[in-house]
Amino acid sequence: MRILVIDDDEQMRTLLRQVMEWAGYEVIEAGNGREGMQKYRKQPVDLVITDLIMPEQEGLETISSLKKECPALKIIAISGGGRIGPEAYLPAAQELGADRVFSKPFDVRELAEAVKELLSHG
Repeated sequence: MRILVIDDDEQMRTLLRQVMEWAGYEVIEAGNGREGMQKYRKQPVDLVITDLIMPEQEGLETISSLKKECPALKIIAISGGGRIGPEAYLPAAQELGADRVFSKPFDVRELAEAVKELLSHG
């Protein structure tokens, strides 16, 4: 199973990659939504974990693009807020098709559980 992690924060990507690799998944990383879309098209994945606030192409746009191309794709959205706080973005992410939403800081075990659950119910 392959997971694409999209986040402009390198430390966050490293953390997510380590957690997901430790859980047994193969991980592809992207620094923003546009790069994430390019990587996804080259090498489709089973699940995407994306930050919502990023330069280039932010998470909400990325979620809707991914869902258009692959309605069955599982997506987890993470938000650290931005000017108006994560509460404003997470419901929008769910509306656009995110299967789960987490606000930073989150518990990595909970995130790993959510990934496992989403992938096992395919």
